[in-house]
Formats: sequence, structure tokens, C-alpha cells
Amino acid sequence: MELLLILKIIISSGILIGLYAILRNLDIIKIILIYWKDLILRK
Repeated sequence: MELLLILKIIISSGILIGLYAILRNLDIIKIILIYWKDLILRK
């Protein structure tokens, strides 16, 4: 029971950190997506 609780805490904190990192890097992701879109549309 304790191990399951610890695993849930670790997984949920990992998800939160991942979401935080994605939200922080949204501008960079948008720039990359626009860049790739331009490359594809140029051809």
C-alpha cells in the first residue's frame, strides 16, 4: 500500500513538472512549428 502511494506521488509530480516545462516552452514550440510549416509549404 505504501509503495503504491509513493509511486502515485512520483508519477503525479513528474506529470506536473512535464506540464510546467511544456507551458514554459510553448513559445519555442510555436516558433519551431511555424518554421517547419514554412519549410513544407515552400516546397
